[in-house]
Amino acid sequence: MKKPKRDAGHTAGLSRRRFMDSVAILAATTTTGEAATQTAATTTETATVKTVLNVNGRSHALQVEPRWTLQYVLRDQLGLTGTKCGCERGECGSCTVLVNGVARYSCMTLAVEAEGAEITTIEGLMHGEELGPVQQAFVEEDAFQCGYCAPGQVMSVEAMLRKTPDPSMEQIQEGVSGNLCRCGAYAHIFKAAQRAATYRKS
Repeated sequence: MKKPKRDAGHTAGLSRRRFMDSVAILAATTTTGEAATQTAATTTETATVKTVLNVNGRSHALQVEPRWTLQYVLRDQLGLTGTKCGCERGECGSCTVLVNGVARYSCMTLAVEAEGAEITTIEGLMHGEELGPVQQAFVEEDAFQCGYCAPGQVMSVEAMLRKTPDPSMEQIQEGVSGNLCRCGAYAHIFKAAQRAATYRKS
């Protein structure tokens, strides 16, 4: 009985085509790996830029990536965790800080944008261990429940009172309109803003 002829392209169970495909895949993988390594090295070399931020009256020299938000730098680089992370898309206001006295969403502000500006976080409203007027008013009016949105609410009220020292209820409501309170403590927040206005005048 004749043995079937083995195809000339087969050797030890591996076809010539499969062998060539394997070689091509290995070569492509090696090339891609080398390119990825070179890209990573280049990225590492140019990843950060020197930035000086003036936060709560203190100057901080930092190496930051251009894509880092002010929120990230304040919390994770400087340890100022009073600035909260909420939606991180400019909708809830929990990350509100003051930039040159104006309320800004720090999640929508790049750290490099804030260089040269006066940045104030909720920690910067305190006088040593003493609460600032707005903070004290929030405590007295019980203007929070879970408290997560409170720092952003306080900063928006602070910005509003710096611009309008004797606000009407409509102006107060407009002043905090960019801040969401999921617990629904708005009535208390409005009263706290009114109380804070009287404290700042005294």
